[in-house]
Amino acid sequence: MAAMGRAVLGVVVGFVARLWLATLRVELDVHPSLLLSSREGGAADRPWVLAFLHGKQWPLLAWRRRRPTVVMVSLSKDGQIQSRALAVLGFCVVRGSSSRGGARGLAALVRALKAGGRDAAFAVDGPRGPYGVPKPGVLVAARAAGAVVVPMGSAALGAKTFARAWDRFALAWPFARVSVVLGEPLELAADRDGVGALATSIAAANEAAEAMLARPRADMLRFPRFLRVSLRSHGEVRSRRAARSRSV
Repeated sequence: MAAMGRAVLGVVVGFVARLWLATLRVELDVHPSLLLSSREGGAADRPWVLAFLHGKQWPLLAWRRRRPTVVMVSLSKDGQIQSRALAVLGFCVVRGSSSRGGARGLAALVRALKAGGRDAAFAVDGPRGPYGVPKPGVLVAARAAGAVVVPMGSAALGAKTFARAWDRFALAWPFARVSVVLGEPLELAADRDGVGALATSIAAANEAAEAMLARPRADMLRFPRFLRVSLRSHGEVRSRRAARSRSV
């Protein structure tokens, strides 16, 4: 497929994804320190580097991000399709990966964070796996930009999991109930201990997301994303208006 054809396909995929994601019933759990400013011991006024595992991103795409978010997409032909689709979904895209153009892409991402007003998002287990094993790039980027790393997890009720895919991608069906968890912000060194702590925190976020969906439905607000998104912070349901007033 020619470059123009891949670009057009990416735009089409992006609009289909946008419509699909708008139907998901999102429940969001935010760690309290993400609601507080630095003066209050939190990280609301600092850039966030959102860290998650491959295969878990579909519900995460349905979360209404607090501000523009930068992502790095590979320089491959498939990456051209993906970059166009992500742009339709509102992401700022830089190109590069751990195997090709990674240093240049990472530098562009760090510059975007330092410019202010943006967050970044990483699938931390790299473009080729192994699944669930973070690479240090996310920690390098966060330290260079003066950002905090926010571990993210997700889960879905009513989803197709592609078990044979290396990343076990989970595709939530339209109008499915999904959960998104933003864990405690981290500042870690880009060494073995830091990578291990990040892996543990992401695993905990995914477990918390699963636990959210195991709760009785009667106490949860369940609306498609285009109507309303419930914000749950340690068991408390808050309206979107209240969440905005606390700078989420």
